[in-house]
Amino acid sequence: MNGYITLALIAVTVLVSWQAWERPRLLERLILWPPAIDRQQQYDRLLTHGFIHADGMHLIFNMITLYSFGQMMEGYFSARITPIGYLLFYLSAVVVAILPTFMKYRHDPSYRSLGASGAVSAVLFASILLDPWNGIYLFMIPIPIPAFIFAGLYVWYSIWMDKRGGDNINHSAHLWGGLYGMMFTLLQQPELAGQFLRRLVSPTFGGG
Repeated sequence: MNGYITLALIAVTVLVSWQAWERPRLLERLILWPPAIDRQQQYDRLLTHGFIHADGMHLIFNMITLYSFGQMMEGYFSARITPIGYLLFYLSAVVVAILPTFMKYRHDPSYRSLGASGAVSAVLFASILLDPWNGIYLFMIPIPIPAFIFAGLYVWYSIWMDKRGGDNINHSAHLWGGLYGMMFTLLQQPELAGQFLRRLVSPTFGGG
């Protein structure tokens, strides 16, 4: 059954996030806290932070996005590197997306980070590489926008907000996760770069 890895990731993330809300000590043990990694060698935090969320909206947004695009990417990667390969892609994206943040704040005891956004961005941007004209819906707006336009706006917004700061969202992880997702996919199928450009000049938005 295609999509079972994605559904399993969603189920585990929902369960762990819920347990972390109920048990603050668990959340404190799983969250990305750089000094605990740098001084106490708790390297598992580089992964576990991706399975906990700040609140219900944070969790729902990430899991809806993962559900919407993860099944397509699971099918794509499963055909090339097996379902386990897709799972490893997702887990590695959690780690890779957060590494620049960890290096920047590794000596800052006041910094915390949590959420699956980096890995979800990797899945989302990998899907955009496969189908740049795929329609993406934003919040409650009933009209979809082409995926490649969304990607450009997303990158611009993330860079702007990362420089501005102040909203307690790790925009850097979004950017690095998206880049990792595209690079990982191109390593599996380098000719996708040419296919992506050809699809851009051959619009299929709206079923055309």
